[in-house]
Formats: sequence, structure tokens, C-alpha cells
Amino acid sequence: MEPVQTAKSSSENSGALSTLVTVFFFWGFIAAGNGVFIPFCKHYFKLDQFQSQLIDFAFYSAYYLGALTLYFIASVFGKDVIPKWGYRNSIVYGLLFSAFGAVIMILAVNANTFPGMLIGLFAVALGFSLQQTAANPFAALLGPPATGTHRITLGGGINSFGTAIGPIVVGLALFGTTKATTSDQINALVKTLGLGNVTMLYACVGILFVVAAALFFFSKKLPSGKFETEPEKSPKALGALAIMTVLLAITFIWVFRTYTVVTEDKSILQEVEMTRTKLLMVGLIVIVGTLVFSLFSAKKNSNGWGAMKYPQLVLGMLAIFTYVGVEVTIQSNLGALLTQPDFGGYKLTQVAPFISMYWGSLMVGRWTGSIKIFEPSKTLRSILIFIVPVIAFLVVLGINAIAQNDIKPLTWYIVCIILQAIAFYAGQDKPARTLLIFALAGMACMLVGIFTTGTVAIYAFLSGGLFCSIMWPAIFALAIAGLGKHTSQGSAFLVMMILGGAIIPPIQGKLSDLQSIGIHNSYWIPVFCFAYLALFAVGVKGILRRQGIDYDSSIGGH
Repeated sequence: MEPVQTAKSSSENSGALSTLVTVFFFWGFIAAGNGVFIPFCKHYFKLDQFQSQLIDFAFYSAYYLGALTLYFIASVFGKDVIPKWGYRNSIVYGLLFSAFGAVIMILAVNANTFPGMLIGLFAVALGFSLQQTAANPFAALLGPPATGTHRITLGGGINSFGTAIGPIVVGLALFGTTKATTSDQINALVKTLGLGNVTMLYACVGILFVVAAALFFFSKKLPSGKFETEPEKSPKALGALAIMTVLLAITFIWVFRTYTVVTEDKSILQEVEMTRTKLLMVGLIVIVGTLVFSLFSAKKNSNGWGAMKYPQLVLGMLAIFTYVGVEVTIQSNLGALLTQPDFGGYKLTQVAPFISMYWGSLMVGRWTGSIKIFEPSKTLRSILIFIVPVIAFLVVLGINAIAQNDIKPLTWYIVCIILQAIAFYAGQDKPARTLLIFALAGMACMLVGIFTTGTVAIYAFLSGGLFCSIMWPAIFALAIAGLGKHTSQGSAFLVMMILGGAIIPPIQGKLSDLQSIGIHNSYWIPVFCFAYLALFAVGVKGILRRQGIDYDSSIGGH
């Protein structure tokens, strides 16, 4: 096997890394901008709430199907396309495919067809899936292993910055004002708008994709990341994932069919809601059951399982699924919680700064988690751990001020920022240890939120974003440790599990509809998610040690 092409030092790769993190920005910018398109399309195309949510469904399902397709090609044709193309070229192809999706969006807009726009968004996200499968291991490649996790975290920080400003920029592009960041305001403005601004927006986005692809293609600083490998046949893993996909498709077809029920009979509506809840739970059981079955089957006989013969990868897949689910579900249900009298009784038009701060919290954590890649001294790093999050917090407040949101209710959130800085210091840059501390802290915050009300509870739930911030890079690095030639395949499996963002939030939402549970107590779902992540942090360290990999000792530490 030809070795992966790398540069000689982290200093030589600083320019390469700055080029790479541009794609992380695109992921966050476009995904967050979709939040503006949902109410826009709902009004313009006269959609119901479920139909408008197909925007997110089309976008996030593409990640799963894109990664699954890469794996299917490798399994059938015996060639792992990402190592064959190289990490750099894979990102170029992904960017060009996303540009193709932008063209489809423009054509669909001119044809005035909502299904066509969904196809365009699906194509954009398919390109993102290819980019993300290559970019995460590529970031780890651009420098010494000791800071690999931190480079991925830096990319996540840029991603979060894109998430923070995406809705504001898209709002400006579509409506010419930053005030149109809530659904009520957007619905009022869209009455006077056509789709011409959407065409202009995606024309600009498509051009940016092409420019970024050119930067990657012609950059002499970026190693190709190309190597030849013959992927081990994994018919058992392919079979398990194929069966899981078919079962999920059947389950979601039934979920969609329940939305065709039109009646004012409350008893029938309640029965339909219960059916939806049960079907979503079936989807969760299918995913968890498939991974657990694969784990134990591969343990008995590893032949035919490919990357899934490594328990750290299978458990990491479930961890990514859980992490993405908990990150999205806290925010997705936060708006409904804030309208409750015990939580301020805010109007829907007043929750924007809280949602912004939640996503900004991920940026705060990711900026802090990326400090080490700049190789500061031990003393300077200890100082920066407390300075950087405060600066990032002020940036989030500044973004909200520009958007003319009320930032007064968020002033004392600085206390939570400081608590996260302490958690970072205690983690000592060790992935497993930091993941454990953050998972336990996230679980504690959810419990505080459940057993309190008012500002304390709101801050506790918002803090979920702080403690989710470093989980992707930590889980990713731990899950692919020791995979060797299976690293690319394992990366694709992990990207598939972004599917958690489409499964867990609806489950919490449906549970909140039950009178016996309600929106407040539905936050037990994030508690269970953080509990699993803590168990993964403990378990994976032992799994890697039994394979001769003491990850925290060799990678982490000061």
C-alpha cells in the first residue's frame, strides 16, 4: 500500500489547513440558511408544516445516502474511491457536485417548482457528504497526530461561525434586511417577494463552490492525500446496512402516509400522533439494533465485516448518531419550551437570540478546543482557555446585536462559558477524557434544566451546545483510531450516522405532545443521549488499550 502523502510539519501545513477549513464554513452556512428557506417556501408554495420540513429532510438524508453510496461502490467494485482519488481531489469533486446542485436549485426556482428545489438541496448535500467524508481524515493528516483532533475542532469552529452568520446573510440576500430572521417577519415580507432573490443567492453560492474547488485543485500547499488500497470485502457489513436502509425506508413511508390524514376528530388525530411516535421509535430500534447486532456478530467472527469489525468504530457510529441527535434535538424543541409561562412565556418572535446563542455555544467550544494547533506554550494555553471563549461569546452577542436581537437575557450566560473553560482545562487535551467530562457536564445541565425553571433552566439547556461542541472531533478521532487501511471506510460509516439528526428530534417532539410528559420533561431524551456518550468515552479507551493503543497518552496531554 502506498503511504498517504503528508507534509513535514504542522507549520508547513498552516496554509493548507486554512484552505481546508473553507469547506467546513460552507456546511454550516448552507445548513443554517435552510432555516430561512423553510418559512419562505412554506408561504410561497402554500405548504403545510410537514411539507416545509422536507427541506431539512432532503438535506440531511443526503448525508446518509451519499456516504452509503461511497461504501456500496467500494464494496461492489473493490475500490475505495476516496483514497484512489485522494482527499484533495475528493473535496474538489464534492464542491463541484454541490455547485451542480446550486444549478439545479436555480433551474427549479425558474420553473417555480418546490420538488425541484428539494432535488437541488439534496444534490448540494450529496456534495457535502463527499466533502465531509474526505475532509475530516484530511484535517487529521495535515500535521502531527498530537493535534489531529484539534484541527478537526478548528474546522468545526469555522463551521459554527458559518452556522451563526448563515441565517443573517441569507436574510439579507433574500429580504434586504437583517430584521427578517423570525418566521413571522419572513412570512410578512415574502408576500411581496418572488423567487428572483433565491436565484441570485444560489448563483453566488454556486460560484463560491467553483472558486473553492479551484483553490483546492491548484493549491500547492495541500498534499494529495492519495494512496492505493484494496478494501477488504465486507459483505456482512454491506448486508446489515442494506437491511437497515430498507427497514428505515419502509418505516418512513408509513410516517409520511400518516400526514395524509385530514380530519377534525381529536380522537383520530391523537391516534395518528401515537402512530407516528411508535413508527419513529421503530426507526430508532432498527438503527440501534443493527449496530448492536453487528458489534456482537463481528466479535464472534470478524471476517466479512470490514471496518465494522472494530468495536471502537461500531460504538463510535452509535455515538455520532447520538451526538448529532442530541445537538439538534435540544435546539429543535427549545422554541416551544421558551413559550411556556415557566420559561418566560416568550413569543415565537422573541426566541431568536436564544437559538442563536445555542448555536453560538458550539462555536465558543470549538474555538477553544482548537487552541492547541497553534502550539502555544503551556502557560499561554492555560490563559487562552479562558480568554478565547469569552471573545467567542462576545462575537455571538455582536452577531445578535447586528441582527437587532435583544441580548439582555443572555448577559449572565458568561457564567456557563467560564464553567466550560474549566471543563476544557480539566480535559487536558485528551480526547477520551475530555469527551467523558463534557458528556457528564451535558447530562448534568439537562438534569438541572429538568428540575428547575426560568433563567436557570434556560441557561442549563443552552449549555448543551457548549458541551456538544467538541464531541464530533473527539468521537471521530477515537472511532477511527487503529483502523489503518479501513480508515476511509470507517469515515464513511461515521458520516452516515448524521442520520441521528433526523430521528432523535422528532422522537422528543412527539413525546412532548403527550400530556403525561410535556415539553419540559421531554428533555429526558438528551439526558439519555449524553449518558450513552459518557459510556462510550469510558468504553472506547479500554477497547483501544486492548488493541495496544493508549490514545490519551500518545495523543493528548500537555
